[in-house]
Amino acid sequence: MKNKNEKKRGPAPKGGQKGKKFSMNNDPFFDMKTKKRRKTEYEDDDIESGDSEEEAGILGGSDASEGEEFEEETPGEVRKRMATDFLDKMRAIARKEKVEDEDEDSEEGEEVRDSLVAKILQQEQLEESGRIRRVLASRLKKPETVDGFEALVKHRQSVTAVALSDDDLKGFSASKDGTILQWEAESGKTEKYQWPSDDILKSHGAKDPRGLNKKHSRSVLALAVSSDGRYLASGGLDRHVHLWDTRTRQHLQAFSGHQKPVSCLSFREGTTELFSGSFDRTVKHWNMEDRAYIDTICGHESEVLTLDCLRKERVLTVGRDRSMMMFKVLDQSRLVFRPPPSSLECCCFVNHDEFLSGSDDGSIQLWSATRKKPVYIVKNAHALLPAGQNVEQKGSEKIPTSVSVNGDHEIRSYNCSSTYSWVSSVTVCRGSDLAASGAGNGCVRLWAIESGRKDIQPLYDVPLVGFVNSLAFANSGRFLIAGVGQEPRLGRWGRHPAARNGVAMLPLNII
Repeated sequence: MKNKNEKKRGPAPKGGQKGKKFSMNNDPFFDMKTKKRRKTEYEDDDIESGDSEEEAGILGGSDASEGEEFEEETPGEVRKRMATDFLDKMRAIARKEKVEDEDEDSEEGEEVRDSLVAKILQQEQLEESGRIRRVLASRLKKPETVDGFEALVKHRQSVTAVALSDDDLKGFSASKDGTILQWEAESGKTEKYQWPSDDILKSHGAKDPRGLNKKHSRSVLALAVSSDGRYLASGGLDRHVHLWDTRTRQHLQAFSGHQKPVSCLSFREGTTELFSGSFDRTVKHWNMEDRAYIDTICGHESEVLTLDCLRKERVLTVGRDRSMMMFKVLDQSRLVFRPPPSSLECCCFVNHDEFLSGSDDGSIQLWSATRKKPVYIVKNAHALLPAGQNVEQKGSEKIPTSVSVNGDHEIRSYNCSSTYSWVSSVTVCRGSDLAASGAGNGCVRLWAIESGRKDIQPLYDVPLVGFVNSLAFANSGRFLIAGVGQEPRLGRWGRHPAARNGVAMLPLNII
């Protein structure tokens, strides 16, 4: 068989030398091609220009050589250069924070600076991962005279949501009248977001409002800002999630998918992944960078009221089914937490393993991911004044002191089941032990969360008339933002005629 196969082989190529085999490696055409490909193996997105050598010579020999050196830089070298620049910046910060005066040129001084850089990086990593907590509550100085919140931004109707960027420079607020405002935290200068036309919304796939929500379809119930400050997400009665560009205040996309109003939104820290909760009992997962829908998370048997998430892919939700759930997105599992006989209204993460919640009986609960029941309950956190006194009276001295669940919490002279005593909002300064809660009883309370003792200690009260529908701490802890309205966020079962619809700021003095 071998002889027959050898006979069937074709003759040698013409023009070739006898006794030598033809090889593509010796062809100059393939040599030129491999040389061109060698430069673009690691740069898939770059397209080489077709400039001739003469045009390159006009640009100057030095620039051309610099460009070639830049093109030959590998991805590893790019990462090394960026890491070196980052370390130089951190060393500069460590040099400023250094207390002892040492010779900068000595080897001992460089070692000390590098150790300071390592401590700074480790501290930041621990704070971001939630393994360490900043101590702010004990450093918070109580003012001698509590003047209350300062009015920052005005709205025509009740404010339903507030949000702050990570750099604490920009703030966002939404109202029941459908307006979304962007404002500066220091000056209070406001800029309004303009809703796109119906034709533009339909081009994005938005559906027409239906039912009772048709008249108030532009009413916004939730806001969320991405960690990089580029995107703002809003949701409301029109059943859509709207994406905005914070730099130009332009509407980017309308996402349909929810069958009922969108009640809560939250970006995952450090990413552009968004989670949205709705009255249709579902939580949806989106990617705002790719403008894509990812998944639907089910579990609640009633409306989802509030949700929160940190850096991990865990979503904490509260529903009207009297349950709180923590969904582990990657594992596709959930943990169900049952509070005492009450309905939860709001929740927020303290860290990845601890979280807070507020209920309609005026109590605040501290939870742990390892227990199904609260580890600590504060009863009467936002109680009303004694019978016969006006709810709208100012002054923190007239607000009764909260009582823990382990103490004598049978207080008959105070009404804790009224709409005005519902804990409508809770928030925690990220990575710290400082928390705040709001209701409609005329004050906002600041709390210290003791992780070791597993309890919550009150700090002091700040007068604020109206329903506190949303709260947000600055990441630096320098101030607290509150969204106030004459009506509750999700209904009209109570009213404060003397309240001012808008955003209020409370400066905090941290020693």
